[in-house]
Amino acid sequence: MTTLSVLLVEDSPTDAKLVLHELGKLGRPIDSERVENAETMRAALARRSWHLVLSDWSMPRFSAAAALSVVKELELDIPFIIVSGTIGEETAVEAMRAGAHDYILKDKLARLTPVIERELREYDERAARRRAEQALRESEVALRRSEEQLRQSQKMEAIGRLAGGVAHDFNNVLSVILSYGDLILADLKEGDPLRTDVREICAAGRRAAGLTRQLLLFSRQDLVEARVLDLNQILIGMDKMLQRVLGEDVELTSLTRATGRVSADQGHVEQVILNLVVNARDAMPTGGKLTIETADVALDEHYALGHLPAKPGTYVMLAVSDTGTGMDKATQARIFEPFFTTKERDKGTGLGLSTVFGIVQQSGGTIWVYSEPSQGTTFKIYLPRVDGEPESVQPPASLPTLLGNETILLVEDEGQVRTVTASILRRYGYQVIIAHDGRAAVLACERHPTQIDLLLSDVVMPRMSGPELAKQLAPLRPQMKILFMSGYADDSVLRHGLLETGAAYLQKPIT
Repeated sequence: MTTLSVLLVEDSPTDAKLVLHELGKLGRPIDSERVENAETMRAALARRSWHLVLSDWSMPRFSAAAALSVVKELELDIPFIIVSGTIGEETAVEAMRAGAHDYILKDKLARLTPVIERELREYDERAARRRAEQALRESEVALRRSEEQLRQSQKMEAIGRLAGGVAHDFNNVLSVILSYGDLILADLKEGDPLRTDVREICAAGRRAAGLTRQLLLFSRQDLVEARVLDLNQILIGMDKMLQRVLGEDVELTSLTRATGRVSADQGHVEQVILNLVVNARDAMPTGGKLTIETADVALDEHYALGHLPAKPGTYVMLAVSDTGTGMDKATQARIFEPFFTTKERDKGTGLGLSTVFGIVQQSGGTIWVYSEPSQGTTFKIYLPRVDGEPESVQPPASLPTLLGNETILLVEDEGQVRTVTASILRRYGYQVIIAHDGRAAVLACERHPTQIDLLLSDVVMPRMSGPELAKQLAPLRPQMKILFMSGYADDSVLRHGLLETGAAYLQKPIT
């Protein structure tokens, strides 16, 4: 049975004993304390919680009215009952208006037990109502959040689709620019004044290709090669590069405490770390401290769904914290939007953090940020923990020469890309059969009298995709190898069945 805790505001020990004797009729253990002034009452209320306050009306150094003021001052909801032998009816009504729940005359203490039972019952009902109202408010806030996250997700998805489409078309244009630039460079002799100009054209094209890569990463349309990774090993491998990026005036500290592994694309993870470090460096123009931390974390349902959001479970956390300028709430609300930047003009693309957001989402994780102006910023990335040992990547074997004499069936619907690709292949000795779509490729394959060694085909084409074409040609040319190329990536590649073929894949722009 629950012990009833009672705070007695009473200057008479004898009257206090009478009250406690009457409380014994409740049939439950009583834990009481007697106070006689405001100071001891405040101390008692601060020290612990109470079920009930019973107060005499008038005392030499204190009063029920003053005791009520203390309860109100501390914003406590406790049943407050006046037990007095001197209070009149008008004064009692006044006390009730001031906040007392009831009053009992000392010569009628028999009323005390039923009044207490009633007040405790009503207090429980009020507490239950408050809990229900709080739960409703939390539910409405969570709904602070789910609708906003849905709107943000839909906006990012729409922008991502646009970015992916732009990237595809841009990759075709860059393929032409970079390829012709390389071909011209190959023909120009050393010392030719045009070489410098052409090199600048090619360098600008490669920078544009990097921007396109960021668009694909942001839009989650980059082809993912997920493997089991150890984030600690990745950080160790990037240490020297990060030190160079930060410069001598930024102190770098790494706390690699995670033991778990994650499944992700290593290049993407390195891109996330680099983008966060570059952002942190820019936020510390006069120097500072950067801390990169890994740790194993377990997210319970309350924290995962209410704070991040994420699915409950075990994660590996990657945190990047700086002592820089920090951000206000308005800036934090927009940092993952593409092309949003607080940097000076021509100082950034506004794709860094949106790229981070896209990669983390694509890897099945979530990202959280905390920042205060002039207090620095912390980004925490949570990636699902997986079992298994980290996989090593073998470097590709070096080729002895770029020259060849095999026959290649080139299928590309974009005219300029088709022309420059054929030109590159022929320059290096290959025999090229050209087709502008799948149907033309089938016809050319049927008519060609000798062996075709390789099908080099775009993935996304009108009427027939590259993988569909390869499937149709397989019975005609069973020994023909296959290489796909595309300016699109992950989503379109999957929808057109590229990964199912197991064929090699070349991401545009080609050179």
